[in-house]
Amino acid sequence: MGIGSDLAEARRSMGLTVGQLSERTRVREALIHAMEREDFSLCGGDFYARGHVRNVAKILGLDPEAAVHRYDEQRGDVPPPVRAAKVFQADTPIKIHERRSPNWTMAMAVALIILAVFGVVKTMGGQSVPSAEIFPAPTKVPPPSKAADPRRAASLAAEKRGELVVIQVKAKRTSWLDVKDGRDHVLFSGTLKAGRTSVWKAKKKLKVTFGDGGAVLLQVNGKDMGAPGRAGEVLNRSYGIAEPRKP
Repeated sequence: MGIGSDLAEARRSMGLTVGQLSERTRVREALIHAMEREDFSLCGGDFYARGHVRNVAKILGLDPEAAVHRYDEQRGDVPPPVRAAKVFQADTPIKIHERRSPNWTMAMAVALIILAVFGVVKTMGGQSVPSAEIFPAPTKVPPPSKAADPRRAASLAAEKRGELVVIQVKAKRTSWLDVKDGRDHVLFSGTLKAGRTSVWKAKKKLKVTFGDGGAVLLQVNGKDMGAPGRAGEVLNRSYGIAEPRKP
């Protein structure tokens, strides 16, 4: 009778099969069968055998430490305590890379090679190579042209073809204005302060409402039209491509 028989008897007294005990302990059935026959060779050594004995004994309601002691007596040897550092010792030692100092020899060699190549080029050419040829100045990217704006380009083309109506309004005193193009799109609606001058352009037609016809001076397509009306007079005027006439 040994510890294996004690474990088998305790299992049978609890009404457990080997399979049920295996599920509870996570120990393989073949290993439990071997342990109950006092065969611990499948455990992989005494250290693991003691762990299995302790685990199975605990599930079967036996004293785990007493069961392990019985195993040791049965084996005829009480082993010294195993240090955790020895059990979990890493197989591969960790290598710590030392910080290396800069390789000045290699740097000097590269510098000498560059100087030698430069000397050969200078000797074969007979003249010193301008620094601008070796390191050309970066090409300056010109700023985007205002003509690149498609709307501005279309406006300039229309103005060149004479399709634009251009009006210039200068306020002698603060006055209200409303400016629309031929499609009644509002170009400006608000107050033009005294001394300010504004210019509006549109294709073929401009519609202007003056809040005070005598408060502003008007130019249409470059022609001076003077004041469009009398002081305090509200006017609605339209200006086209044809040469304007004074009202």
